[in-house]
Amino acid sequence: MTTSISSVEPRTETRSFLARGTALFVYLFERLIPDPFVFAVILTFVVAILAFTLLPSTTIGGIGIAWYNGLFNILTFAFQMVLILVTGYALASSRLIRVGLERLASLAKSPREAVSLTIVISMIASWLNWGFGLVVAGLLAREIAKRVRLDFGWLVAAAYTGFVVSTEGLSGSIVLSQATPGSVLNLVEKVTGHGLPLTQTVFARFTLIPVLSLFILLPLIYRFTQPSANDSIMVDPERLRAEDNPKTAPERSGALGAWLDRAWGLNLLLAVGGGFALVEHWKQAGPSLDINSVILIFLLLGLVFYWKPIAYVEAVKNAARVTGPLILQYPLYGGIMGIMTASGLAVVISKAFLTFSTATSLPFWTYISSLVITLFIPSGGGHWAVQGPFVLAAARDLHASMAGTTMAVAMGESVANMLQPFFALPILAIAGIGMRRIMGFMVVTFVIGLIAFGVSLLLLLPAN
Repeated sequence: MTTSISSVEPRTETRSFLARGTALFVYLFERLIPDPFVFAVILTFVVAILAFTLLPSTTIGGIGIAWYNGLFNILTFAFQMVLILVTGYALASSRLIRVGLERLASLAKSPREAVSLTIVISMIASWLNWGFGLVVAGLLAREIAKRVRLDFGWLVAAAYTGFVVSTEGLSGSIVLSQATPGSVLNLVEKVTGHGLPLTQTVFARFTLIPVLSLFILLPLIYRFTQPSANDSIMVDPERLRAEDNPKTAPERSGALGAWLDRAWGLNLLLAVGGGFALVEHWKQAGPSLDINSVILIFLLLGLVFYWKPIAYVEAVKNAARVTGPLILQYPLYGGIMGIMTASGLAVVISKAFLTFSTATSLPFWTYISSLVITLFIPSGGGHWAVQGPFVLAAARDLHASMAGTTMAVAMGESVANMLQPFFALPILAIAGIGMRRIMGFMVVTFVIGLIAFGVSLLLLLPAN
């Protein structure tokens, strides 16, 4: 398919206040914020020092054990993230999906249209499934960058911006666990004797209104944060094309092994068998798009779309090249979460906000404390397991909204993730760009999301 690169929109001499403010944040973050790995290292020592200082019963040895346990407890999640990135990237590199992404990317004719389109698609995909959203957003940004000449950091920030509605969507671990009777993480059921169906959380007015508001506001506001031509850093579209279409080794011929490498029947059998296993799993556990099922769906579709085993292997090899930062950084965050949980530091932070909460204000202050805790425990399930028991007990005693208090934790997590590199790593890896290039723009998303969800928790919650 022949493509062309559109030119940058003509810019006037004056820029909007929002564009100037964003440019300042971009400038500061690029010079003050270290590499995400260094950020994780610094955060590790900050958490250790806080735990040792604020909790007299905490010892250096206890902190070391907590860090060690956390380091390896996160390996399952880390490998899940690697797999969803590799299988999703390989799937999107197939001819059929590539054509679809190209057609979608071709809808954008200018930089501002490109950014708005990216945010909308990213938000829809992330609301449906957070893992799917991360992969789709990153790959769409690459496809658009091949056609539209614009600041690549601005575009990738738009891609990650859609993740701000992920925990309020259909795959959020907090909302799904509260809707699943008997779930280990169904803390509402343990406190009240009943769970929370999605109609009281995801599809409740106080959740839908801010989510829909963000669907409208973010694509519009981001158009006014466009960097000036002098400040823009473009990406070489030829480099992106070369990376997405790597040279593959020639197929062997004239041997049984070579014939097996090209035996499409093996791919088909594995795809059918995997599909059968997925259906059986859904029969037992109920149909849901959790991270494991998304990985399996990506894998099965990849097997079918590439048809030959050796072709899929080559696609996975190409996709695996972007996983380095994830492998290096996620264990460190596991250690941080281990210290926060074992030392009780997360509990201290949460309880500090509960001391001045009322039935009306509890969800809001839970939301603010969730913002803080997410910086140290960005994993939804782990975060909920630590903060949930205390805020739900407070909600019961104060007769505050259980649904509002539950969603406050989820909302705080999604907003704080805009400044926390944990979930941005897959998109950054796919795009091939550093965290510092997008952080200045992410401040805009953080502030807008902070206000939208905060106002909702203050004004739109029903009486309990």
